Amino acid sequence: MLKTELLEIIANGENSGVEFKRDDIRPEILAKEAVAFANLRGGRILLGVEDDGGISGLQRTDAQEWVFNVFRDKIHPQIIPFYEEIKFEDRKTVGIITVSSGISKPYVVRHNNREDIYIRIGNRAERATREQQIALFESGGLLHVEVMPVPGTDFSCFEMEKLDFYLETILNDPEVPSTDAQWIKRLLQMGFMAEDGLGNKVCSIAGLICFGMSPRRYLPQFGLRVMSFRGNDKEYQAQLDEILETPLIGRWRKTESAPKELLDNGLIEKFSSTIRPFITLESSKIDENMRRESEWFYPWEALREAVINALAHRDWTRSVDIEVSNYSDRIEIISPGRFQNSMNIEKMIAGQRSHRNSLIVGVLRDYGYVDARGMGVRTKVIPSMRSQNKTDPIFEATEDYVKTILPRKKAD
Repeated sequence: MLKTELLEIIANGENSGVEFKRDDIRPEILAKEAVAFANLRGGRILLGVEDDGGISGLQRTDAQEWVFNVFRDKIHPQIIPFYEEIKFEDRKTVGIITVSSGISKPYVVRHNNREDIYIRIGNRAERATREQQIALFESGGLLHVEVMPVPGTDFSCFEMEKLDFYLETILNDPEVPSTDAQWIKRLLQMGFMAEDGLGNKVCSIAGLICFGMSPRRYLPQFGLRVMSFRGNDKEYQAQLDEILETPLIGRWRKTESAPKELLDNGLIEKFSSTIRPFITLESSKIDENMRRESEWFYPWEALREAVINALAHRDWTRSVDIEVSNYSDRIEIISPGRFQNSMNIEKMIAGQRSHRNSLIVGVLRDYGYVDARGMGVRTKVIPSMRSQNKTDPIFEATEDYVKTILPRKKAD
């Protein structure tokens, strides 16, 4: 780092990525600041800088060795920081500790026989809340929320026709269970049921939303909130504001003429029939079959893929709905939860895959809702938008949600 760059950082003060510290602090304090950065987006700790930005300089002669000892002894899993020193003309030296965003979250401070998890909030390191800890465990691959138990459920919450059809027809399972006890054992093995810690065998999140009868009764965040507005912003009086709580997978049956026939709509089919009147326009002309063709403002393939992605990859620890909002110039799909691990928009567009809910994605893939390659954004959303609407989709990602925006087709 250049001296001028360091002075600019100090002049801008402490923030979510910069912390000032004297080098006479206790080891656990330094570890706390480092852990908070690693659990968020990374940052820099400037040793030898006062809270007001004054440069007091390093007092230790072994600052680098002390820093690495603290990181080794107080932080788990281990973090290897980048350490450098900048010397000033008045013989004062500032130590710069650069901590990257970790991939083995959550990182903890080990002190006094305890392990504490911290996260950076603004210019402070604070203990992570229960919800933040769950998100950190999930992002580090240590917690799979979709297999967590759903309180209040039991085996009777499943639609047996769906389970029979899935195992026998979709998976071609040679040994479909025949008794309740056999079913419960199999569903526990498959991750569609779970132990609740109180001696009860209940539905898992994945099992309930894929094969349950009334998922929203037990999971209030399940479903889709679908809205439509006349203008290009939310209005008090919407054309449409409906929560679709139909089970994710429809009810199918095997017939002699086809491998599967849909008897009852699933959530995607219900969404299609609900949103269609608001995103299509009937032609004024009648074709040779005495029918009026419909013009779609968005390629259905792109919209369908975006909504399925929102359902497949949403964060089930967030108690908010997926929102699909139609405006006069665009349609927006908001999926609760941030990207997990190191995934970002650029990697998603390039075709990199990172499944938060692999069980749910697997079921959707088995039924043909999800591209077998898992590259729907790259192979479906972007090409169909460019072909039909002559524009690219827009993606936004924050700590709270991932948003897909499809610009409306311009009128001929």
